[in-house]
Amino acid sequence: MQNVLIVGAGKGGTAVLKILTETAVLKVIGVVDLKPDAPGLKLATAEGIQTGNDWRPFLAHDIDIIIEVTGKENVFRDLRDSRGKNTVLIPGSVAFMIAKLLEEKEDLISRLQNTTYKHDLIFNSTDDGMVVIDPQGIVTLFNRSAEKIIGISQVEAIGRHILQSIPSSQLPRILTSRRIEANQELVLANGSKIITTRIPIIDETNQVIGAFSVFKDITEVVNLAKELTNLKEIQTMLQAIINSSEEAISVVDENGRGILINPAYSRITGLSEDQIIGKPATADISEGESMHMKVLQNRRPIRGTAMRVGPNKREVVVNVAPVIVDGKLKGSVGVIHDMSEIKSLNRELSRARQIIRTLEAKYSFQDILGDSEEMTIAVEQAKLGAKTPATVLLRGESGTGKELFAHAIHNASDRKYNKFIRVNCAAISETLLESELFGYEEGAFSGAKRGGKRGFFEEANNGSIFLDEIGELPANTQAKLLRVLQEQEIVRVGGTKPVSINVRVIAATNVNLEKGIANGTFREDLYYRLSRMPIHIPPLRRRKKDIPLISERLIMKINQDYGRNVDGVSDSGLQRLMDYDWPGNVRELENILGRAIIFMGYNETIITDSHLPELKSIHHKDTEMKFEQMPPHQESLAVLMDKHEKAILIQALSQHKDNKTLTAKTLGISVRSLYYKLEKFGLAKNSMQ
Repeated sequence: MQNVLIVGAGKGGTAVLKILTETAVLKVIGVVDLKPDAPGLKLATAEGIQTGNDWRPFLAHDIDIIIEVTGKENVFRDLRDSRGKNTVLIPGSVAFMIAKLLEEKEDLISRLQNTTYKHDLIFNSTDDGMVVIDPQGIVTLFNRSAEKIIGISQVEAIGRHILQSIPSSQLPRILTSRRIEANQELVLANGSKIITTRIPIIDETNQVIGAFSVFKDITEVVNLAKELTNLKEIQTMLQAIINSSEEAISVVDENGRGILINPAYSRITGLSEDQIIGKPATADISEGESMHMKVLQNRRPIRGTAMRVGPNKREVVVNVAPVIVDGKLKGSVGVIHDMSEIKSLNRELSRARQIIRTLEAKYSFQDILGDSEEMTIAVEQAKLGAKTPATVLLRGESGTGKELFAHAIHNASDRKYNKFIRVNCAAISETLLESELFGYEEGAFSGAKRGGKRGFFEEANNGSIFLDEIGELPANTQAKLLRVLQEQEIVRVGGTKPVSINVRVIAATNVNLEKGIANGTFREDLYYRLSRMPIHIPPLRRRKKDIPLISERLIMKINQDYGRNVDGVSDSGLQRLMDYDWPGNVRELENILGRAIIFMGYNETIITDSHLPELKSIHHKDTEMKFEQMPPHQESLAVLMDKHEKAILIQALSQHKDNKTLTAKTLGISVRSLYYKLEKFGLAKNSMQ
């Protein structure tokens, strides 16, 4: 059992304490708050939990989890710096979100209990006897009026077969006939005469899950008159039963015109009796078709149909059954369940889940599109890698979706509930990269934060870290990364004490690491550590059959971003996209589609040839001819490539007057790579003159 300390005993802390006291896997050992009258402290005292106004003495205990619910940044920072290395600190924002969800849960439970109480009160306060049986004929509901009429108690009836309590009951027959029997007379064993209506209970899959009987003692009425012929009295009785229901009920005649609604119906739909009685069954529908008319046509009940009713377009689920008397169709009865509040709560829950999901890795394998053989192989390899703690090396050209794969691998692993840290190794300067990755101690260098700082690897502990453009790591950082992979520990900049970590490394590169090993810019031992499970992500030109599917998804995304309503690409437009080689891969495809949508008219919904820019396929015939015409060389290909690269660097530096930043930008490489190449070709000194 894990020990928990709660810092903050206000509304949020109290809600968290309540839920933790109900679980058997977490033990709250203390609750802290500066206010002695905080509600959480009173609850903790009542539960026998130690309280206080300072959290520091509690750190002497073996604490596994600290939940900070004050919402104060300084308290969170002090807790983070003072806690043990094995202690998990949950921020106030997450705790408040959990507390809010718990409050909503308690509110829903309270409302459900209140509704259940009302139903039970109505069920037992009516003068009519009510009995419900399950598919085996066992009594499951037996109200107080049934006790008086039949002469046996609920304890004797519930749980026994209906024929043991009422030997003359015809309710089991409804389980097989599935037909409503209205206003049937029955003589009980005690001599009482009742008039009963038997109704089958059918679920949304059209399966009988029981039967329901509503009956009234008519012994005195029969003594006054042998037959009950007054239709008005029958209607009054049914009206009383219907009005007692919390569910909205509407009744139409055989012609589909309204003859009866209850107060709950007006409350849910917003329509009065004058707007429904005598009007067609379609009068209340704002979206959908009339289920009453369908039932009158088919003479079969309809269950669980979603529609919108009334002027406010209230979302409801409708159950409608036919009313058949002596084999003749007399109308139909509809019961409406209000679903708008449940829908709203579900939307809020989905939104909360989406927000939580975007705090970490955003994508899963379902977001990776393509059914080509190359992409299928890559995805299957990634799924296998996700189930192991092995380091994964994602290889592929720029724009092929390496980061998408990294997100998916993390979300499919057992680390998905922990952090996913993304680091672009080329976007951080060389002087800052090491301290950002491994953190630093206080006083490690001028400008270092007081108390030091945790690095990306410590932040990702028990989770995953994605190192993009791994080929851009400098040599000293490569050595430290190798130690992390081998020993599962880091040493902060300026520190001497190793810190143990448990991090899954996912690396990615679009450069040739083997060439880097040959040039001496990438460590061979690190290469073998990283490439334990290499995954090659194919470029778009090798899986062109996936372009229609990818384009469809990209257009949906661009529609949301730009507020457009484009349906897709024309056949000729798709052919143009398929004929192109896509050197920029999926990123370039998204750029082309986005540009086309921007310049489309708002009344246009299909991307055609006229919207697409000029796309020229990449062919190498001219290059091949030039190489064929070149005289043979005695030098190796590597030497020739180096000479050509050096000449390009000299020309670019001269063109930009030795401006390194502009030169690197023009050549499409990082400044760090440019300096490395200048040093390699002996141009560093010349370029500084």
